[in-house]
Formats: sequence, C-alpha cells, structure tokens
Amino acid sequence: MTRTGTDRSGATGTLGVVPVRVGRRAGHGFPSALTGGRIDGVDGLRALAVAVVMVYHLDADLLPGGAFGVDVFFTISGFVITRLLLAEFARGGTVAMGPFYRRRWLRLVPALLALCAVCAVLALTTGLPGFDNAWASIGLSATFLVNLVRAGQPGPYSDDTALLAHTWSLGVEEQFYLLWPPVLVLLLRWVRPRTVLIAAAVLCAIPVFWRWYLWDPSAAHRIYNGTDTRADQLLAGALLAIVVARLDAEDRRLAALRRWSGRLAWPALGVLGLLVWYIPGTHTGVWTVPLYTVGFLVTAVLTATVLAALDLSPRAPLARVLSLAPLVWVGRNLSYALYLWHYPLGRLLAGLGVDTWHTPATLAASFAAATASYYLIERPLTRRKRPKRAEAEAPSSPENAPAAAPAVRGGPAG
Repeated sequence: MTRTGTDRSGATGTLGVVPVRVGRRAGHGFPSALTGGRIDGVDGLRALAVAVVMVYHLDADLLPGGAFGVDVFFTISGFVITRLLLAEFARGGTVAMGPFYRRRWLRLVPALLALCAVCAVLALTTGLPGFDNAWASIGLSATFLVNLVRAGQPGPYSDDTALLAHTWSLGVEEQFYLLWPPVLVLLLRWVRPRTVLIAAAVLCAIPVFWRWYLWDPSAAHRIYNGTDTRADQLLAGALLAIVVARLDAEDRRLAALRRWSGRLAWPALGVLGLLVWYIPGTHTGVWTVPLYTVGFLVTAVLTATVLAALDLSPRAPLARVLSLAPLVWVGRNLSYALYLWHYPLGRLLAGLGVDTWHTPATLAASFAAATASYYLIERPLTRRKRPKRAEAEAPSSPENAPAAAPAVRGGPAG
C-alpha cells in the first residue's frame, strides 16, 4: 500500500493531551512518520500468524513450532503501536494519551468480555470437563493477568488458567501497552529524536541479559510468560518504527534499509517458516536454552526484517503476496477474535465428543464466532465517531480497525 499522510504539526497542548516541545523540523524530528498509512502486507502477515497459532493449539503435531506465531504478533504489535504514537507526535507535537487508551479499551476489552460471558454461561449450564475451574480462568483473563499467574508456576500449569490459557499473551501485550507509551511520550518530550532511538535500542537489549541471568530449567515458565522477559520482542518492532520515522524519504540510510530489508525479507520469512514447521518452542529439548535466552530476540529481528520490507517496499513481490485481499481482510478484521475464540471452542467441541473432525470443526466454528464478534461487537465500537486527530493506522496478537476507520488493532497472541 502506498504511504500517504499530511503534516498537521503545530497543535498545542489541550485537556487530555500530553504537551510536548514543538520542533522546527518537519515531523518534529520524525519526518517519515508524517507519511504513515495502513500497510496491507502487515495485515496479511497477521493472518498467517494467527493461522499457525490456531493450528498449533488444535493439533501440535501438524505445526510443532506454531507457538512462534505469538512471537511474530508481539513484534507486529510493538511496531504498529509505536508507529501510531509517532505519527500523532509528528503531526502536532503532542500525544493524546487519554484517547489512545480509550481506543485500546474499545478495541480489545468488549470482545474479550463477550468471550468470558459465554464461557461463564457454559460453565453454569453444562458439566463439560473442559469447563472445570472456569471461574478463576475467566477472572484472570478478563483482567489480563493469566501470564503473571503462569509465570509464577515452576511446575505444570494449574487448572486455574486452563480454559483461557491462551490469553497469557494478551496479558503481555496489555502490560506492555501500559508501560511503553508513557515512556515513549516522556522520551519524545524531553530528549532529542536521536536519543529516543538510542534509548529504545538499549531497552530492547536489556531483556536478553535479564533472560541469561534468570535462566534455569525451573525458570522456564517465568521467562516464557513474563512481560519483562518478552519485552524485547515488542520493543524490536518499536525500534523499527522509530528508525523508519527518523529517516527522511531522501535519506540514503532509508534507501539502504529499503534495499537490504527487501533482500533479506524472503530468507527471514523462510527461517520463521522453518521454526514453525520444525522447532517445538514450548517443549523441553535441545533448542530450549538458546531459545529462552537469545532466541526470542532472533525471532523478533526476523519479523522486523519482514515488517521493514512490507513498510518500505509495498510493491515488492512479498508485499503483493501478503496483500492479497482475503489475507488482508482476515488479518485486519478477524485475527483478534479468531485468536480469542479458537481455544475455548476447541475445548468445547472436545467435551462434546467431536474427535475425528475436531480441528476443521473448530476452525469453522472459530471463523463463525469471529465474524459474529466483528460485526456485532468490534465494528460497531471501532466505527464510532472519532475526533479528527484519530490515528492513521489500526496487535499478538499475536498482538495489533476496519479499513474506513483508523484505530489500534490488537494482534492475537498466544
């Protein structure tokens, strides 16, 4: 998709807006942030990521490394959220944090609460084994705390999170959203754009050293589920967004980034595909130590390489493939709800005795539920009238709005 946008810099601080020092340069030091728009290829990549995660959850033998789709969503979420914030800052020198968090809530929470309500009804009205101990799981999921509980369990995960265990990644993303935007706004307010870039790079490196320090077989759950230990995957996407926004369209460094990301995007996507096909990322084995120390950052760098190519080379073959209309529509509109619904629906159908056709039946039911969620819950809320300063592009999202209404997309993660 072609990058479009206008420079609307010069806005002053108002109620609900964090005032930031206004620079004289175009975009307040982030000139390319002014030309940001939706990237169809990113939505296509989002659709592929949710597909591999769903297949993995339903039949891990088909895609042993399908959990890596979560890693992809983390990096997409960091990239998209940071890009939105930088675009708003570049337009007016301010970031309206209140409206930002209100859009996040409308985008993510109502659909999640609808899922929790359905699970509560099934727990009350059925005796299906898959809905045992449902109340703890529902409460933790509704408050985005599943990952924190799982991180504190060194042995097998308890039944307290079993029904909605996949929402651990939503907890990671939401906790990141609470922390990173205010930090970024403070950096934008008080330091030079170049220093913002350096600070993001340092923050991205810290979780790697932290994982090395924490590593022990008994700490695997702590590392896998912790927001602090997975933050580099989201920050890698954020760092890419800052790098691209910092460089003017005529900057030779941007041209070099475009050239090299275009050359490396296919190999990077190929390596990600091999990880999904071959590496059982959530099971103990020969890959456990490298994955749980530096491997998370490696997958983030591979994903960021693909994202850079999709952003900077929208007419390249890879971008054209990932911009196919069905992929884009699913990634843009259904990915979050697909991720929400597939896991409990899989447990429901298993409890009802669906065995031979369990995976295709669950996928079909998930698409039906996600479509209903989109048209009945998500679309009506995200298409409400917005102020003129609404973002130009809509995570995990794995994790992340409808095409005509810019809003933050939460990618499925899981």
